[in-house]
Amino acid sequence: MSGSQRGRNEKKDESASHNEEPGCTRPPSAGGSVLVVEALPRPVLGNPDCERICTSHVERQNLTMRMQILRLTRLTNGFGKKCENLWAALCLHFAYYNFCRVHRTLRVTPAMEAAVTAPIWMPSELLSH
Repeated sequence: MSGSQRGRNEKKDESASHNEEPGCTRPPSAGGSVLVVEALPRPVLGNPDCERICTSHVERQNLTMRMQILRLTRLTNGFGKKCENLWAALCLHFAYYNFCRVHRTLRVTPAMEAAVTAPIWMPSELLSH
């Protein structure tokens, strides 16, 4: 191998290893794909107790959204193409979920539990604000 070819190969190898994330490796047969070796939870904001980091609350919220918002289910007639309409549907869902819907575990709405509002809102009141 000539000196110029060796230099090009070394530069290519250096650039490939420079862009990889820690904890990720590229298997020789994978072409350009990345194989994740490990995932470590780390706080992004605040100082949470690492022993109590859990995704079950987020996963439950995602499931609730998918089940209640037709636009988030795939291959349905409710699928929309405009981002503004999706944003409006999400805002309406969260407003109803927090101000109008009484939750069984709380026995009140989340807004009442957080002392944001006193009465339970009717959907007509929600749309008039």
